[in-house]
Amino acid sequence: MSEVHAGRRARLRERCNAGGSQSALVTRPANVRYLAGAAPQGAALLLGRDEDVLVCAGPPGDQPSAGRPDEAVRIHTLSGSGGDAVVAAADLAQGAAVDCLAVEEHHLTVSRHRAIRSVAPRLRLTDLGGAVEQLRVVKDEEEISCLRIGAEIADQALGELLESILVGRTERHLALELERRLVDHGADGPAFPTSVATGPHAGRRGHRPTDRRVEEGDFLSVCLGATYRGYRCEIGRTFVIGTSPADWQIELYDLVFAAQRAGRESLAPGTPYRDVDRAARQVLDSAGHGERLLSLTGHGVGLEIDEDPQLTPAAMGKLDACVPVTVEPGVHLPGRGGVRIDDTLVVRPEADGGPELLTITTKELLAL
Repeated sequence: MSEVHAGRRARLRERCNAGGSQSALVTRPANVRYLAGAAPQGAALLLGRDEDVLVCAGPPGDQPSAGRPDEAVRIHTLSGSGGDAVVAAADLAQGAAVDCLAVEEHHLTVSRHRAIRSVAPRLRLTDLGGAVEQLRVVKDEEEISCLRIGAEIADQALGELLESILVGRTERHLALELERRLVDHGADGPAFPTSVATGPHAGRRGHRPTDRRVEEGDFLSVCLGATYRGYRCEIGRTFVIGTSPADWQIELYDLVFAAQRAGRESLAPGTPYRDVDRAARQVLDSAGHGERLLSLTGHGVGLEIDEDPQLTPAAMGKLDACVPVTVEPGVHLPGRGGVRIDDTLVVRPEADGGPELLTITTKELLAL
C-alpha cells in the first residue's frame, strides 16, 4: 500500500501547489489515515516540500486494525507528554522555511488555530477545505475489498442472530450480541452504534436500543455495520416477529422495498446524487408518506460511516464509478412502527454488471 498512499499524497500536493500553498497540515483522523496509512490518536500529517512527516504524541501502535504508517513517511514522536502534534507540525513547517501552509479549518478548533499562529507567526495559513474528503470519494479496489469483507462479516452476524430465539429479549441485549458477533467474525468493531428497534420503535433511523422486549406481532428493524481495516459498511433489515404478518405490515414493507429497489437501480456513473434520492422518494411520496420521509436516501461510506456523497434532494454533483454508498429509505408510523431497508453498494458501470451489492442478507419479509 506504500505506493498507493504516496500517490494519494502526490495528488493532494498538486492541489495545494495549484492553490498557492507549499505545504499542508492534515489533522482529521480519517484523512490522516487515508494519506499516511495510519492515524495514531492525536496525530497530524505534514505534507512538506521535501518530505512528509507524521507527528505523533507517542510511538505508533502495531495493531493491524489501526493500520500501519507508510514507510515513506517520517515519524516524528513528541518528547515528553502533553504536547500537541498539530502545533508541533506547524512548528516543523516554519522551521523548513515554508511560507504558506494549508490547514483543515473545518477540523481545527479555534484554540489550536491560535496556538499554531503563536508558534509559527511567519506562516501564512490558508484553508485546505475538503480536498482530502474529495479524494476519498472514489475508492480503489483495495478499499472496496475491505468494505466487501466488512459487509460479509455484518451479514454473518445478522444471519446468526436470526437463527436464535428473539421473543422476550430486549433491544439492548440484541444490539450487544450483534456487536459481539461482529468482533467474533473478524471485525475491528462495529462501524457505528448498532440499532435494534422493536414494535413502535421499528423503522426509526438511528434508534438507540432500549429495554423494550421483543413481542409477538412486532416489526423488528436492525441496522448494524462492521469496521474492517478501518473501512465501514452498513446494513439494515426489517422483520416480523410471529408466523403471519398483518396486512398493514406487508403493505408497508412492500412499499419500502419498492422504494429501496428504485434507489438501487438508479445507481450508475453520471447519475446526479439528487436523482437517486428522487427515485426512492417518489415511490414513498406517491403512497402518501411524504411527510414522514427521511432527510436523505443514502450516503457514502469508507473510513467514516457517513461521508460524501450525500444522496439528498438538494445534493449537487454526480456519481462516479467505484463510489460506495448506502441506499436506506424507510417509513416510521408513530405508535405502530415501521420499515427500513438499508444496503451498501458500489457504483459500477452497466458494462461491469451495474451496481455491486455488498450486503446480501435477504430482503424478503421474514417472519421470525
